[in-house]
Amino acid sequence: MDLRPDAPALPAEVRGGDERDTLTAMLDYYRAVLARKTWGLSPDQLGATLAPSTLTLAGLLLHMAFVEEHWFDHSFAGNDVAEPWASAPWADDPDWEMTQAPHWDHSAIVERFDTACARSRAIVASAPSLDDLAASPAAAGTNLRWILVHMIEEYARHCGHADLIRQSIDGQVGD
Repeated sequence: MDLRPDAPALPAEVRGGDERDTLTAMLDYYRAVLARKTWGLSPDQLGATLAPSTLTLAGLLLHMAFVEEHWFDHSFAGNDVAEPWASAPWADDPDWEMTQAPHWDHSAIVERFDTACARSRAIVASAPSLDDLAASPAAAGTNLRWILVHMIEEYARHCGHADLIRQSIDGQVGD
C-alpha cells in the first residue's frame, strides 16, 4: 500500500524486454524509489540521520546525482567533470556531496538528480550496444552493460539505507 499517494509514481515494470530494456527499467525503478523516499519531507527531515550513521536522505539523493554524472556523463561518454563536482574539495572531504547536501536547497538537489538521470538515459539510449566501452581512460575496458549493472547495485544499496532513514523519520516504508 502506498502511504504517499501524492508522490511521483513508480515506472511500469518491464518483465519481457530485451537486456537493455530490462536493465534500464530496473535502474529507472530504483531511481524513482530513491526520489520517493525524499518526497514530502521538510529540510530538517531531509537532513536527519539514523545513529550511528551520518547518512541523510538529502545526501543520498545528491550522491546519486554525482554517481549518475560520474559513470554515464564522465566515464562512459568521456565528458569533462562538471561543476560542482570539478571544484569540490575531494581531498579534504571524500564524501563532499553527502556532507554538503543538507546545506543545499532540496529543490536544487532534486533538479540536479532529475537532470543527471535524464542525461544518463539519453547517453544510454544513444549507445549502439551494451558492449560499447567507456570513453574515459580511467574507466578503460568498462562496458556499458557493467555500468548499468553497477548503477543498479549502487541504487539498491542506497535505497535500503533510504528506507531505514525514512522509516525512522515518519514510519514510511515500502517501494
